[in-house]
Amino acid sequence: MSATKKQEAWTVANAKAHLSEVIERAQSEPQMITRNGTPSVVIVSVEEWNRKTERKGSLATFLLSSPLAGTELADARLLDEPRDLAL
Repeated sequence: MSATKKQEAWTVANAKAHLSEVIERAQSEPQMITRNGTPSVVIVSVEEWNRKTERKGSLATFLLSSPLAGTELADARLLDEPRDLAL
């Protein structure tokens, strides 16, 4: 039995027996494989994997490109002295 549009996931045994088909279908949409009835892994195309894991830059780059970069933020900190506590 192979995965069809109605069947949402492959069992491990089915995926092993039809690996070429699993790979072929993963080119167009993610393929879920279950183990003991529980979702275990999803197989996706390399293009999808690269798109999802592509690094968009560092946090510093993100913050520097913010519309607020270069603006002065008001820092309203209290300059009170610490309290004396009787211990």
